[in-house]
Amino acid sequence: SGEVPEDPVVSKKSGLLYEKRLIERHIADYGKCPVTGEALTMEDIVPIKTGKNVKPRSLTAASIPGMLGMFQNEWDALMLSNFALEQQLHTARQELSHALYQHDAACRVIARLKKERDEARSLLTQAERQAPLPASAVTAVSNGKRAFEEEDMGPGAKRMRHGVSDSIIAELTECNAALSQQRKKRQIPPTLAPIDALERYTQLSSHPLHKTNKPGITSIDINPSKDIVATGGIDSNAVLFGRTSGEILSTLSGHSKKVTSVKFVAHNDVFLSGSADKTVRIWQGSEDGNYNCRHILKDHTAEVQAVTVHATNNYFVTASLDATWCFYDLSSGLCLTQVEDPTNSMGYTSAAFHPDGLILGTGTIGSTVRIWDVKSRGNVANFDGHTGAVTAISFSENGYFLATAAHDGVKLWDLRKLKNFRSFELYDQDTPTNSVDFDHSGSYLAMAGSDIRVYQVGSVKAEWNCIKTLPDLSGTGRATCVKFGPDARYLAVGSMDRNLRVFGLPEEDASTES
Repeated sequence: SGEVPEDPVVSKKSGLLYEKRLIERHIADYGKCPVTGEALTMEDIVPIKTGKNVKPRSLTAASIPGMLGMFQNEWDALMLSNFALEQQLHTARQELSHALYQHDAACRVIARLKKERDEARSLLTQAERQAPLPASAVTAVSNGKRAFEEEDMGPGAKRMRHGVSDSIIAELTECNAALSQQRKKRQIPPTLAPIDALERYTQLSSHPLHKTNKPGITSIDINPSKDIVATGGIDSNAVLFGRTSGEILSTLSGHSKKVTSVKFVAHNDVFLSGSADKTVRIWQGSEDGNYNCRHILKDHTAEVQAVTVHATNNYFVTASLDATWCFYDLSSGLCLTQVEDPTNSMGYTSAAFHPDGLILGTGTIGSTVRIWDVKSRGNVANFDGHTGAVTAISFSENGYFLATAAHDGVKLWDLRKLKNFRSFELYDQDTPTNSVDFDHSGSYLAMAGSDIRVYQVGSVKAEWNCIKTLPDLSGTGRATCVKFGPDARYLAVGSMDRNLRVFGLPEEDASTES
């Protein structure tokens, strides 16, 4: 065994010393001496008496190096045990932290849901108080409550609309005349970013505004007076972001599906959002910076794809995949008229007001751009030539250029002659152009697809030169929306990730430029 025997025995034949339990086992198995090989039985084994008072030391404890090695082994075992305990403590702390985080998140979600429930209840109560009830629609029941008797309207019936009154038409005409007169005297503002500044634009910042589990920004709008950027996301939220402060000012929740269009109203601190849940929401800002949902509009029967505000800031239009567009009064949230297009069965994908307000442009899934007279609600012109759905529409501030984006690129239209005078085939056939936007001065045109390109606005005959191409830094290969900031001092870009990106001049270049 290599150790001092605890119960020693000796062989009569060979005189060799053995451990009793080991030699007994060997004789039982083989019947011979393990050293000499001679035949051996238990009768040949004689036990030896030893003192039990002092147990012989092991070989490792018989010398100083052996004892040092033994101490080292015991120390190593102690350190390994301590390390294992520390690992277990760290794991327990992580699990406790995660559980506390989940508990806190659950409490926040519950609080938000309770707040939304209370707001919905208050809005419902307010709507029930304000809604007039015709006598024929209310009957008394035994418990004293009111019950509504809805008439059977049939499958082809339409909702009653107030219509666009003569006073509204007069207001639109007066606004058109004033803006047209101003446009004749319009000059490019001296604060507009020059071409050489745009050539040096680079990404200034990137801000994660939307949820990580449902990334994607579908729409952007900017409030130039307050320098606030609004984004609509696939996560069904609209986010208001202060570009100067670099902080999220408000997150507007309420839609049940992706937000497809967002628009600021220049006055009264009002914000509009359209969604794939078939509704449009009117949000009213408050003194504390929060926005409350004032109206929920449910006049469409399919996804709302576009929201555009009239120049009076008193009316707005929504366009939907149900092949109708609705003209709303902003203050009351009433749909004054809903215009159907019998020749368009696939619905609208984009819409925009002309700067003067009497012309409305709509893009369809069927690649046609339709021009409408707002006063008569009549289709006065159609532009064909695109391939695929018309994803975006933008009127120039000069009043006679229209830019439209679709799967095959961007086309420019002359509204005076109602014809296409220039086309940009920007990308390959598998990459659509998702957005197009004139700056407020009408000097630059931005396009977004697999990258972002800025063109200098020319004329019908003069060239439109590309002065800057900005890469899509999201890594998704899809820039979905682009918007010029005030005086084209920056570009706000949304992509299929959750980040809002701002492109402009670096601070040192901007200070030199100013």
